[in-house]
Amino acid sequence: MNKKDEIRNQVWTKLTEEKLGRFPFPLENRIPNFKGAEAAARYITEMDLYKSAKVIKVNPDSPQLPLRTQILKDGKMLLVPTPRLKKGFIQVKPEWVPKGEERKAASLTSIMKYGRVLSLAQMPEIDLIVVGSVAIHRDGRRLGKGEGYADREYAIIRELGNKEAPVITSIQSAQLVDDEIPVDVYDLTVDWIATEKGLIRTNSPFPKPTGIVWSEVSEEEMEAMPVLKEIKEWISQRA
Repeated sequence: MNKKDEIRNQVWTKLTEEKLGRFPFPLENRIPNFKGAEAAARYITEMDLYKSAKVIKVNPDSPQLPLRTQILKDGKMLLVPTPRLKKGFIQVKPEWVPKGEERKAASLTSIMKYGRVLSLAQMPEIDLIVVGSVAIHRDGRRLGKGEGYADREYAIIRELGNKEAPVITSIQSAQLVDDEIPVDVYDLTVDWIATEKGLIRTNSPFPKPTGIVWSEVSEEEMEAMPVLKEIKEWISQRA
């Protein structure tokens, strides 16, 4: 087991043993839902970064559902990656959601009833990015569940010419670790951490990806994520 997996397993075990997680179970091998997710979301919505943002991209996992819901209630555009990045990103405009149905529209099971999948040419400029995490160091180093989707989503956005938008994660404070998390060239770090107790600014010294590291993309991944093939073709046509 590598160092990253050791840290992930330690956090999943801690959340389980201290009963800090909540449905869906088991917490392992996923971005764990946690008690206090609503409080963490509330701290994000109080940030100036959030208040000034018009387009916010959020991961589709359970602990970020309260935030996705509030984004729609606050009249902001929500972008959510499709499962396993098979089709890119789903856009939900607040005017497409009847009042009182924001939570339903923000859930992965119902989002396509309210939103639509965007083509690369239709992608708007994203002002703020929120990611889920399994483990976080106070200096911004992050571990997801190990499949690299948040890293790749950020790389795709940058590849399309998006500015370097601030990145926030919301976690249970028990997910903060002191371990030396290894950082690879494609790993996404975060600028802010929101917990059930408040906000932490990371002042991370680690640079974020400026695009896709194509040498790290296998043929199998290209087939599994058609959006990657689409981007590569788009880049070659633009060159």
